[in-house]
Amino acid sequence: METWMTNELVRSIPKEKLEFLTEVFQSSKGKSKAEWMNEVLPRIKAAKEKGLVFTPTEMTAAIAAIRASSTAEENKKIDAFLKKAKS
Repeated sequence: METWMTNELVRSIPKEKLEFLTEVFQSSKGKSKAEWMNEVLPRIKAAKEKGLVFTPTEMTAAIAAIRASSTAEENKKIDAFLKKAKS
């Protein structure tokens, strides 16, 4: 289990959602921001179509927990992802 998944901030988020986020962020290892974005956006769309949707509170908590246990480079990828998701 990823360390961030045990963070108090994500305690109330269903395990299925946490596992999905783990898969998404694990897929970024060794890839450029562009490669990762091309892979992750279709995954998120497919999850949404299956009903795996995060509330704003869940997303904020998960991102904070992930950031707390991420490297500076990983946090840059998170920033890029969030910027792309808003557009």
